[in-house]
Amino acid sequence: MFSEKLQKLRKSRGYSQETLAEKLGVSRQTVAKWEAGDSQPDLSLASAIAGVFGVSLDSLTDNIPGHCTPTGKYAFGAVKMGERGQIVIPKKCREVFGLEPGDMLMILGDVDRGIAMMKVTPEMFRVFDAPDEIPEEES
Repeated sequence: MFSEKLQKLRKSRGYSQETLAEKLGVSRQTVAKWEAGDSQPDLSLASAIAGVFGVSLDSLTDNIPGHCTPTGKYAFGAVKMGERGQIVIPKKCREVFGLEPGDMLMILGDVDRGIAMMKVTPEMFRVFDAPDEIPEEES
C-alpha cells in the first residue's frame, strides 16, 4: 500500500514529514494525509516522490487507484548523473527498448519540455553521409 511504502521510505532516510514536504513543495499536512491513507498524490507528485527516494514510480505507485499508465508509456524512475555526465539506464528500460552495450543513443532536448533519448540505428546516420555539394539546377 502506498501510504505504508511512503512512510517506510521517509523513515529509512531519516526525513521528518516536514523535511519531505519541503523537498516536494507541499505542506506537512499533505504528507501526513498520504501516510494516513486519507489522500493520494497526483502523478506528477508521485514521480517527484520517487525521485526524492531514488525508486521507480512503478514500485512506489503499486496499488494506487487511478494511477495506470497508457499502453506503451513508461516511467522507469529517476537516475543520478555522475560527475562526468554518465547515467545508468534502468534495466527494465534496457529490456523494453532492446538496448545493448555499445548501442548509440541520441540525446534530444527542448528547453520547455525537457530531455529525451532514442536509440539510433546506422540507417539514421546515412543522412549525414550525403555529399556537401548541392547539385546545380539544369536550365
